[in-house]
Amino acid sequence: MKKLLIALLASALGTAAVAQDVGTATKETAKSASQRTKEAGDEAKAAVQSQPKKSVTKAKAKMHKASAKEHSAAAKDAMNSGK
Repeated sequence: MKKLLIALLASALGTAAVAQDVGTATKETAKSASQRTKEAGDEAKAAVQSQPKKSVTKAKAKMHKASAKEHSAAAKDAMNSGK
């Protein structure tokens, strides 16, 4: 009986760890998608702006792109750490 209880407890802890990794990956993927959307919006905005504002908006788009790459990498790491 004691061995069965230990086996069930170990199984539950393993399942909880995998669920946490999936939750992290999902959250990071959502952040990445959000940043990519902001990047696209800033690029579209820069296309119709005058020169001084255009360079600022393009810089913002580059920041969003970098942030999206970081979140994508974090999501990938979270998925790979669970394996």
